[in-house]
Amino acid sequence: MASSGAAFFDLDKTIIATSSSAAFSRPFMREGLVTRTDALRAAYAHFLFSVGGADERQTSRLRDALSELAKGWDVSKVTEIVSETVHDLIDPVVYQEALALIRRHQENGRDVVVVSASGGELVAPIATLLGADHWIASQMEIKDGTYTGQITFYAYGQHKATAIRELAAERGYDLDASYAYSDSITDAPMLNAVGHGFVVNPDRSLRRAAVKNGWGVLYFRKPVALRKADATGPAIASVLFVALGVVVGALFMRAARRRRLES
Repeated sequence: MASSGAAFFDLDKTIIATSSSAAFSRPFMREGLVTRTDALRAAYAHFLFSVGGADERQTSRLRDALSELAKGWDVSKVTEIVSETVHDLIDPVVYQEALALIRRHQENGRDVVVVSASGGELVAPIATLLGADHWIASQMEIKDGTYTGQITFYAYGQHKATAIRELAAERGYDLDASYAYSDSITDAPMLNAVGHGFVVNPDRSLRRAAVKNGWGVLYFRKPVALRKADATGPAIASVLFVALGVVVGALFMRAARRRRLES
């Protein structure tokens, strides 16, 4: 049972430079699970995601559309497709800075937890690929080996924070000593659930939220082939960059807390 803090990482555009759901649309179409029209809709949703145009209402609509799309899919077929393609699709788009930070947390004795609104069928193999210790993801109802189209748990917004607290209670994590990283303002509850929240590649509104909440700020810029990065080790410059970001973030949060106490 762990007794120290953990590090919670959002997946899409935080660890990887894309949307995990959109990444698998091509093999799903090739295997007949989605049509070309479905793939185009997924590409449009990914475009909104990339430019930050998907607010909470739009994301909820996307959730409902995707759950309806998955209705009737054979679970074993989905598992097979993801297993066969996860290396080719995810390996090239992992941020080197995120990977260095993941390894740094693990070297310091912290469990790493991947937290994503994508389905567990996608998130679990990606977490394994990254060497993460645990994962939190959305869950869909399964009956007779197929998806019913009902979402039993949607790992989004406040639900992420709730799942983090439940996992912390189960594993004995000290949340005040824990870290969380995300690129999205919808993950504010997750960032506030730990003692050390960090935003990644923030836009203007997310930077303002970071100032208000005392979160640190990090920039991840370099996707790298995961197997190559693990074989050679993270570049020294990246390690120093991440370490500097953590130090600056800690100082930033300390100053923000001081301002709140003085106000």
